[in-house]
Amino acid sequence: MTHKRRHINCFYLSLVFFMGLLFNHGNIAFAQQDPNFTQYMYNTMSINPAYAGSRDVLSATILHRSQWLGFDDGPQTQTLTAHSPLKKENMGLGLSVVHDKIGIASDTYINGVYSYSIDVSRFSKITFGLNAGINMLNVDFNKLNIEDNTDPIFQNNIDNKLSPQFGLGILLNNDQYYVGISSPALLATDHFEGSSDSKAEIRDRVHYYLTSGVVLDLSNTVRFKPSILIRHVSGSPLMAELSTNFLFNNKFTVGAAYRYDSAFSGLFAFQASDSILLGLSYDSDITEFSAHNNGSLEVFLRFELFKRYKKMYTPRFF
Repeated sequence: MTHKRRHINCFYLSLVFFMGLLFNHGNIAFAQQDPNFTQYMYNTMSINPAYAGSRDVLSATILHRSQWLGFDDGPQTQTLTAHSPLKKENMGLGLSVVHDKIGIASDTYINGVYSYSIDVSRFSKITFGLNAGINMLNVDFNKLNIEDNTDPIFQNNIDNKLSPQFGLGILLNNDQYYVGISSPALLATDHFEGSSDSKAEIRDRVHYYLTSGVVLDLSNTVRFKPSILIRHVSGSPLMAELSTNFLFNNKFTVGAAYRYDSAFSGLFAFQASDSILLGLSYDSDITEFSAHNNGSLEVFLRFELFKRYKKMYTPRFF
């Protein structure tokens, strides 16, 4: 039974990997998608460099996402972000590392991040962000069930293929709302491997993000934040995700999200101390693929370093 399941999973992973493949004169073009994050509101710098330094303290977040639970070799994503404002400057610096693995392919994105803020009113500011770094791609064709092992396209794996990358972002925010537009990877990189007669082309498409949210005080102990994320990438349908979160007594956050035509999600976070925030979310798949997986799970930990005179009296909601 396990042997049969592995063959079924390998078949579906092959379909996932080759989804969007375009055959043209012996070449293959693959449009790769950036990873999804249900808890993007706690992992914002990974999609918008303008977020660097916006929390006014040294802030570091680690996140793990397991997609398609119960499905062998399903997508796995880990992120590490750290950022801080510069002393007496309207600038922020940060580091973002994203590792994304799906089936036979894995991507690692390493970026340095810089932001510069301009006050537009007494309480609001607009921030411009830039990230620059490298992508490292690995593809192991040996993990595929290939009918013709002599096919030249699959003879050479892609090992630690490096390519440069940079991105831009803008963020308008204050303590009550935020609106951001970004593209963290503006270079549509083509990777070529194979023989001179037949090459495999793997293309990283440019992704564009729009994020927005507002914080409403419903009472002295309850705050409400609806937020939205819209993502566009050439060759794929527009993706929209609506999230609603409630913060109780500045300690517990409970919420729900809906990713259009894809998943419903439940979110939970706990402010363990001034410095530590823990959170998790679970996605229930509503696509036809739901029969082959048990949903997706995300967990994260955020640590923030406060100076003694900057002790957090009211947690920032974003």
